[in-house]
Amino acid sequence: MDGQGATADPQLQHFIEIESQKQRFQQLVHQMTEVCWEKCMDKPGPKLDSRTEICFVNCVERFIDTSQFILNRLEQTQKSRGSFSETMLD
Repeated sequence: MDGQGATADPQLQHFIEIESQKQRFQQLVHQMTEVCWEKCMDKPGPKLDSRTEICFVNCVERFIDTSQFILNRLEQTQKSRGSFSETMLD
């Protein structure tokens, strides 16, 4: 074997990475929708009232901010300590 047998095609790796990112994004949207729906939607109707709309906007913004903060924190911790498992001890 020439040593490249275990290396996947770069285009295939890129495709898999993109599809994984899409899947993570869809999961995030689903989770955000579920959280904000439970928090903001009192009684479904034909139209959102302004209070409910503001609640949804604030909820989505906080969800995104929180998700970004957590990702940044995990990245910093992994870089400084080199181990994800230690992050859970903070």
